[in-house]
Amino acid sequence: MKYTKATNYALHIMAYFVKQEGKDNLSLQPLANHMNISPTYLSKILTQLVKADLIQSTPGVNGGYSLRKPKDEISFYDVIQAIEGSGALFTCELDESHACHIERVMREAEEKMVTYLKEKRVYDIV
Repeated sequence: MKYTKATNYALHIMAYFVKQEGKDNLSLQPLANHMNISPTYLSKILTQLVKADLIQSTPGVNGGYSLRKPKDEISFYDVIQAIEGSGALFTCELDESHACHIERVMREAEEKMVTYLKEKRVYDIV
């Protein structure tokens, strides 16, 4: 099981936002410099986090990005789902007339992982 690089960055970005909460809005270029990633790539990640209502974007001279959701409510699952979406990690590709037993085991494992990630808050590691 492997998450994309964007998810890796998004989790680190959200941890940084949680640490900075209450300070001025974070603007794109300083945040890109801090994370050591291109502003273009960072912008794409931030857009997904805005769409997921985890952060908000404020336009203008004093604008930037800030947390939208309370810092103690943001789970690892929230961030991962914002980037990766909600598709199943495993689907049975064999054309079987009965339920795929392998898929059942894999879905059960995925459900346990989702439950765990929903319980873990980004705030807890900061």
